[in-house]
This record gives sequence, structure tokens and C-alpha cells, in this order.
Amino acid sequence: PPTPPPPSNPQLGYCYLARRPHHACAKMKKVQVKNRAPAPIQITAEQILREARDRQLETQAPAPKRTITDPEELKEVRIRKRKEFEDAIRRQRHVVGTWLKYATWEGENGEFERARSIFERAIDVDYRNTSLWLRYATMEMENEFVNHARNVWDRAVSLLPRVDQLWYKYAYMEEMLGNVAGARQVFSRWMEWEPDDNGWVSYIKFEGRQGGLQK
Repeated sequence: PPTPPPPSNPQLGYCYLARRPHHACAKMKKVQVKNRAPAPIQITAEQILREARDRQLETQAPAPKRTITDPEELKEVRIRKRKEFEDAIRRQRHVVGTWLKYATWEGENGEFERARSIFERAIDVDYRNTSLWLRYATMEMENEFVNHARNVWDRAVSLLPRVDQLWYKYAYMEEMLGNVAGARQVFSRWMEWEPDDNGWVSYIKFEGRQGGLQK
């Protein structure tokens, strides 16, 4: 049979090309857009992707924590972890963050001698880094190794006498331990370096807490 001519209505062009019956497309009407103005809030493609990623992270279940009870397996895991840290240090020896993570990990596992060794190696690389001394002494204090902490603070203020934070932390530790004479000695040594006003104010407040200002 001859092919019928295309419909005059362009909206029915698809029906014509697909050879669909006319009644199947009878309901296709031209959609009228009432408001062609842009939306007051424009959403970019980047925002859509970011929101999609956020929703994905919210719905993802956290990975189950694995508890290792076998001593041999635990030993192998620690050996493998140490190798990862050592490899990272060999690649970027001056990245202090890697040293800190390594030493902290050893300390959290109760390997304090190993942690001290790592801190000492890091200090050999960059003894001017204040974070190394702070984290080193904090590890010793949190685990009640008072003499070790005292040794770390003493070395720190000797090597970096212009870093007020180290002096203050050292004196504060002695005061918290009830070693008022030791704290006063730390302050006295600190004042010999003629710190700024904050250092003197700290010393005055310390003596005020001890009643020393009334003497």
C-alpha cells in the first residue's frame, strides 16, 4: 500500500516515523511552559555531584573492625605495619607527620621503647620541630613516665630556649606533680632568657597560686 503523507502536526512526527497508530499518539499535546524565567537558585553540576557523593557516604555502612586475637597473627600485622612506616620514612625522611604517626602507633600498642627510639630518630632529623618535643613529652606524661618526661622537657628547653611553650609545659607539669620547687626552678631558668610579657605573667600567676607574692 502507498505510504501515507506525514502528518501536518509536528508533535505527531514521532508517531509517523515509528508507524504507530494515530490513536496511540492522540494524547500527545504541546506542553506550554508558563514561566520561562530562570530559577532563582541555580544548581551547578558540581553541586549535584557533591550532594550525590555525600548521600553515598551517609548510606555506606562503616567497615567492620577486625579484632586480632592470635599472637602470631598480631605479630605479623605489626611487622607489616612497621615496614610500611619505615618505607614511608625512607621515601620522605623530613616529613615529621610520618614520624609522629609511627611513634604514636608504637606507644598506643605499649611499645614505649620503640616509640622513644622513633622520637629520637625524628629529633636527629629535625630537632627544631616543636611538635616532636611536645608529642614526645606528652606520651611520657600520659603513661606516667615522669622521669622520662622530665628528661624530654629539659632537653627541649635547652635546645630551644626561645620557645616559650616548652618552658610553660615543663613548669606546668612540675606544678601539677606538686613539685613546687622544681616548677619555680624551671621558671627561674626561663626568665634568664628574658621572655616576653606572657612569660613573666605566667611566672607571676604561678607565684600567686603558691602564695609567693605575699612573702
